[in-house]
Amino acid sequence: MCVTCGCNDTPPASFTSLEPSPPEPGSEVLNTVSHPLEVKVLAHNDRIASHNRSWCENHQVLALNLVSAPGAGKTSLLVRTLEDLKDRLTMAVLEGDQATSRDGDRIRATGCAVVQVNTGTGCHLEAAMVQRGLQTLNPPAQSVLMIENVGNLVCPALFDLGERAKVVILSVTEGDDKPLKYPYMFQASSLLLINKIDLLPYVDFDLDRCQAYARMVNPAIQVMALSAVTGEGLDNWYTWLLGARTQVL
Repeated sequence: MCVTCGCNDTPPASFTSLEPSPPEPGSEVLNTVSHPLEVKVLAHNDRIASHNRSWCENHQVLALNLVSAPGAGKTSLLVRTLEDLKDRLTMAVLEGDQATSRDGDRIRATGCAVVQVNTGTGCHLEAAMVQRGLQTLNPPAQSVLMIENVGNLVCPALFDLGERAKVVILSVTEGDDKPLKYPYMFQASSLLLINKIDLLPYVDFDLDRCQAYARMVNPAIQVMALSAVTGEGLDNWYTWLLGARTQVL
């Protein structure tokens, strides 16, 4: 994981306020943590994540960790969600990218409070970054905190940020076998959103097969197909989101 990819050696993340382990099918259980440094890094991260989770619970804030590969449409879906539900939910966003504030600027344009976190060479957000983001955003009670993680289906699966749930977003342009190729992310997630279904006529992607693969690695995962562009299927996502918020009140 990060011990080998080098993101633990990156300089501290920069912050900019922009406010207005399952087995792969047919294989042995994979060894997710074996290096002593990995254990130490994750243990430190988990302690901070626990503090973040307690803060959110005490303030009745629903924190969701949005994860995906690059280009799956996380930001487009988030922007659409913010615009469609602005009269029903109070939301704030912690936007993670290695560089630039391009996505954070798109969030800010909706009128939502947002903090941009640039991780440099880091390939994921960590609990300490979310802790600092919470201090800056200070989301109000009974609101929703959307954490848009760095585009990566590997390391973010292992790092608890203190969220209530991980929501993994998969585009139909990526292939329907992603749950088998990246099982830990789908095992760690509560909800799979299959995005860009407006492109199904133009790609080789089987919705039923993708859903079956996801449930092979995580039988409890919920699956919804939608399009952030056309709006198809968004009502199911919004119903899930509103229900999840009610559960923290």
